[in-house]
Amino acid sequence: MKAEFVTQYLQADHAARIADAAENLKHILNPTPLILSDFFSSEHGCSVYLKPENFQKTGSFKIRGAYNKISHLNEAEQARGIISASAGNHAQGVAFSAREKKIPSIIVMPNITPLLKIEATRAYGSEVVLHGDVYDEAFRHACNLADRDGYTLVHPFDDYEVLCGQGTIGLEILKELPDVDEILIPIGGGGLIAGIAAAVKTLKPEVRIIGVVPVGAMSMKISIEEGQVARLASVKTVAEGVAVKQPGDLTFALTQKYVDDIITVSEKDIMEAVLLLIEKHKMVAETAGAIPLAGLRKQARPGKKIVCLISGGNIDVVTISSIINQGLISRGRIMCFSVELPDKPGQLLKVAQLLAECGANVIELEHNQFKAIDRYSDKVLLEVTVETNGHDHIKNILSTMEDHNFAVTRVY
Repeated sequence: MKAEFVTQYLQADHAARIADAAENLKHILNPTPLILSDFFSSEHGCSVYLKPENFQKTGSFKIRGAYNKISHLNEAEQARGIISASAGNHAQGVAFSAREKKIPSIIVMPNITPLLKIEATRAYGSEVVLHGDVYDEAFRHACNLADRDGYTLVHPFDDYEVLCGQGTIGLEILKELPDVDEILIPIGGGGLIAGIAAAVKTLKPEVRIIGVVPVGAMSMKISIEEGQVARLASVKTVAEGVAVKQPGDLTFALTQKYVDDIITVSEKDIMEAVLLLIEKHKMVAETAGAIPLAGLRKQARPGKKIVCLISGGNIDVVTISSIINQGLISRGRIMCFSVELPDKPGQLLKVAQLLAECGANVIELEHNQFKAIDRYSDKVLLEVTVETNGHDHIKNILSTMEDHNFAVTRVY
């Protein structure tokens, strides 16, 4: 975005513009009231509230910005149609909004986009164009088509009307929880946190706005630290919804002005947060959506009222399965080990008895004499996966095995 536009929008009446966005959206949104989490509150010693935008129409907050942007188009722009680029939630938000406004729309998606997301976007009535291997290539193609054919480009984050739509979340939080102390928000390109921060800080500047990013996608954090928009050579994170190489110019400026801090979380923390949401709240969130909960470990302060924004829930079942397994491992709920046994009767029974005495439930067991480290050692390799009750339980199992002269190697 050109510098003069950034300056203009920085000086805008954010409260009024975001209030207008709320008026535009009031007939289109699902209500997403705050949920007080007994589990996360107890675990972190503060009052933790969830803002469940995973229950929003199209499964994420993105509909807010997309619909608000499209609502501001004039008749000529509506007639020419709109175009956008996305590999996920923004695509569905734009497609849904265009259908509601009866505006023709094109969504450019990279070739690697899962078929499920492509079909979901088409189901809302948009034409889908597949181009490029990554989002950046799809976005450039969308820009070229917009210039060539006169479409209005709906940027996923670096657009003032888009971020004003996202900012309506901040108004809702303040209305429902006026004495909120902190709001934790995931950051990708920055549209979500910029909008919420502009809304909240304008109305109640004492509320702390905390951004949360994965260690493998810290473009906004690095930009803030360097004092200018930075572009990463690559991003790598399980949270593909925030895997953005470069934040927007406007979103960077608003984040720099209004956001109090940006903290990082590990991939392990993210997957664990997804698991805990499913297990403790029966709530499905995508990996990017669970990032604020992962950040609680670093940010929670006793006695404070903290809102964690669950930004979306669009995740496929195969990914859920993989993340649940990783989360179980990180929480010490599953453990796999191998041990070499003498190839003679009774050894497998002895291991089984020790595991039973330790209260470990065997999930999978492989007893294979052809997998011994030394094929001619007259030993057999036993690999066991057990359900456990935490890391202390795992330590007890391993020490018990070693006390009975079994040399154990932990697999995971």
